[in-house]
Formats: sequence, structure tokens, C-alpha cells
Amino acid sequence: MDNPRAVLPLPYTRPPLHANKTAASREAKLGEARIRRDIRAKVVAAATLAHLPRGVDHVVVELHWQPEFQRARDTDNLMPTLKPIADALTPTKPGRKLRRGGRGPDILGYGMVRDDTPRWMTKPEAVIHDPVPGEPGRVWVELDWTSGAAAETGDPA
Repeated sequence: MDNPRAVLPLPYTRPPLHANKTAASREAKLGEARIRRDIRAKVVAAATLAHLPRGVDHVVVELHWQPEFQRARDTDNLMPTLKPIADALTPTKPGRKLRRGGRGPDILGYGMVRDDTPRWMTKPEAVIHDPVPGEPGRVWVELDWTSGAAAETGDPA
């Protein structure tokens, strides 16, 4: 029997983060953090809309990109976009402790798997497709998972 599968379209025409563009200034790093939070929120929303299970045994998370035009691209440059996607499929985590006391906002997660470590998640190399003439670029995630007793109850324990 085949593993369950889902495709989550994301509202991007290109990956929002890539390895060739690194933040140097404090403002640029804060901008990247906002983009990571935005990616997580969009993935959690897409997973909720798709009624994905929670607490599965293992998930394979594969990032896909169909660019708008043809040129040479490296798949490893997409890893910075894949990371917050993978993080979004783990449970919500409490915000970090702040220097002045208290906590920052919680780090949003869906809870499909317990963690994004290899025991729970596999993240193969991203796939870059050929452009389709006349179509804008698009980004999506394909998920394959194995379910066990925890997934059937919806308990991410």
C-alpha cells in the first residue's frame, strides 16, 4: 500500500529565501526572520486547509519550484526556504526568553511530526522544474508520510 500523500501549494512565484542572498545588517536579519515567520504561517495554514494528520510517524518533505524563465539554478540554494517549511510541520514551540524578562511570541507549528530531525522527517534535495511558457513561477511542497497509532489518535506525543 502506498503512503498517504499531499501537495501544499504556497503563494510564492519563487522561493522567498535562498543561500546566495545572506543578511549582513541587523535590519536585513530581522527581515529574514519576518520572512521565515511568514513561511511558517503559510505552511501551517495550508496544512490546516488540507486537513493533514498530526502526530504521524515520519514525513518526507520535498520542496518544488517551477521558475518563470529558464536559467541555471542550484537546488541547494533553496535550503533556506525549506528549513521554515520543515519547522512549520512540527508542534508550536514557546517563544524565546527575552533579555528583559518574559517571552517572545510562540513559534508557530502544525504538529504533523514531533520534530524535524531524521527520526521524524526526511528532507530530500529540492526539485527545480522546467518553466512553462506564459505561466508565472510557483512554489509547492509535496509530503509523503507513514502513519501509526499516534497519527490515528491525532496525538503528537
